[in-house]
Amino acid sequence: MNVLGLLLAGGRWRCFPVPLESSLFQTLRNSCCRKKTTAPKKIIPHVDFSDENTKESGKALDKLFSSEQQASILHVLNTASNKELEAFKLLRGRKSINIVEHREKFGPFQNLESLMNVPLFRYKTTLKVCKSILSPETGGKKKKLPENQLLRKLIKPEVGRERLKAVNSIVSIVSGTRRIAWAHLDRKLAVLDWQQNECCRLMKGTYPSSVYLEEISSVISKMPKADFYVLEKTGPSIQNSSLFPVLLHFHIVEAMLYALLNKTFAQDGQHQVLSMNRNAVGKHFELMIGDTRTSGKEIVKQLLSESVLKEEPRVFFPPDKIVRYRQLFSSTEQYRAEELYDSLLQAVAFYELAVFNTES
Repeated sequence: MNVLGLLLAGGRWRCFPVPLESSLFQTLRNSCCRKKTTAPKKIIPHVDFSDENTKESGKALDKLFSSEQQASILHVLNTASNKELEAFKLLRGRKSINIVEHREKFGPFQNLESLMNVPLFRYKTTLKVCKSILSPETGGKKKKLPENQLLRKLIKPEVGRERLKAVNSIVSIVSGTRRIAWAHLDRKLAVLDWQQNECCRLMKGTYPSSVYLEEISSVISKMPKADFYVLEKTGPSIQNSSLFPVLLHFHIVEAMLYALLNKTFAQDGQHQVLSMNRNAVGKHFELMIGDTRTSGKEIVKQLLSESVLKEEPRVFFPPDKIVRYRQLFSSTEQYRAEELYDSLLQAVAFYELAVFNTES
């Protein structure tokens, strides 16, 4: 009896017959089909080394820097303001806020190891931060991007950084073919309102303008007031003619939201409604697989759990509303409600990328 073997020849894999009695086949057979040992297995008791590893990492961290270097790093961590900490690239955004809040609550950092108790800091992150404080110019001078170039790619129309820095709250809005969802978050990333509204009539019939006005006006009447209203900028490719009705629907909804929410635009010329790049939000939460964005349901579920289990969660759900929001999430798990999940993630990404991030 022969079996098929594989041989690389001329850059291609080719099959060839191999006799069962051949030494090659016996070698392969012996390596794959070893006899099971009858010796009793040693039972090794489970030991949790997580705490020990953390302590050892902290001790190793202190050994990497001289006493003078440690003193310099600790001086910065214990005296620098939030804005001064953001001068270091690795401390921009939430990390600098966490350092100041931890310092105010527990007092000054006594050693480098104690920095690992701050949310978002692990051994590798802490090590990089310490090195960047000692040598902020290490790595050579990078070519400066034109002012607000990253911000222009993230949100449109263009808005001044001063206005973004002064934001107290935003409403993040994501619309689909059947529903519109929104999340109202303040600058502390506290969720003040989070819900969705069914709009089943919009994709039926011949898209009468009066129905759009009635549906969108009804939704807007339920939304809270905010400094900015952030819309998800998305839509299928216009090259696919079969999706033209869906694309038209998205554009109509977006245009009506711009018109109805920008109430003071005629007087002051200031945009209150912005469109945010959908893929940028996906990349921020690592939801992209190539050009395709996956569901954000698990990320939202994690944020809800952390709000209960962690003392300083990434997103804060007020205690008097957490039960309601968890019930809302549970009721949507049985079917796809991506608009609801995406509205929350878009709001968080807007703050972390456009408001807190001084690099954009």
